[in-house]
Amino acid sequence: MTRDRVRLALVLPDLLGTYGDRGNVIVLAQRLKWRNIDSETVTVLSSSDAVPESCDLYLIGGGEDVAQVAAVRFLHRGPGLRRAVDRGCPVLGICGGFQVLGTSFVTGDGTRHAGLGLVDAATEPGNGRAIGEVTTRSTVGGVGTLTGFENHLGRTRLGRDSQPLGRVARGIGNGHDDAEGAVNGHVMCTYLHGPVLARNPKLADLLLEWAIGEPLEPVPDPPELRALRAERTRVHVRNRK
Repeated sequence: MTRDRVRLALVLPDLLGTYGDRGNVIVLAQRLKWRNIDSETVTVLSSSDAVPESCDLYLIGGGEDVAQVAAVRFLHRGPGLRRAVDRGCPVLGICGGFQVLGTSFVTGDGTRHAGLGLVDAATEPGNGRAIGEVTTRSTVGGVGTLTGFENHLGRTRLGRDSQPLGRVARGIGNGHDDAEGAVNGHVMCTYLHGPVLARNPKLADLLLEWAIGEPLEPVPDPPELRALRAERTRVHVRNRK
């Protein structure tokens, strides 16, 4: 391996941690452990000075409007996250984190806020809340079908500099052009909770490969996880007919 230890940054879980998305860092650490690769989780709280640029993979979860605005203000204070992205480090943004990483988002009071602009994606409120199970067909990295749970009001339109993470087979996703999520370089965003990496282990391994810079040895997933994933996928496809 090119690294003795992979540093995983959990960014602002005190602000953007409403839906259990911190579970994604647990999944990544465990999948590294199964491959005998050490990891370190660096938790960046809103009381921190700034986001360190020295980590290998960054995770940002979901939250409500007030938390998103506070998160953007914090992340604009220092260049750490942007510098990490510039050197190719992967970033995963979930729901509110997706909107924060985009170019702009509109809160419930009608105010438009500038995002970090790390993905070309603008979000405005939709006519109704998108709640329920989602199935998408990923267009990135050969990870196949993705499943998760969405709970968001925003509708996100992608610009030409970003591509969808997947195409919606069931659910709402971004709410435009059957797109779900966004990918720009190694910055990946999605509306899928679950946590998404627990439900989609191939997606977790893709992020780890981006972080490490080389392919990972495959590891067998527990039979319970394989059975649950097969059932979720089968039910989603059946319900779509």
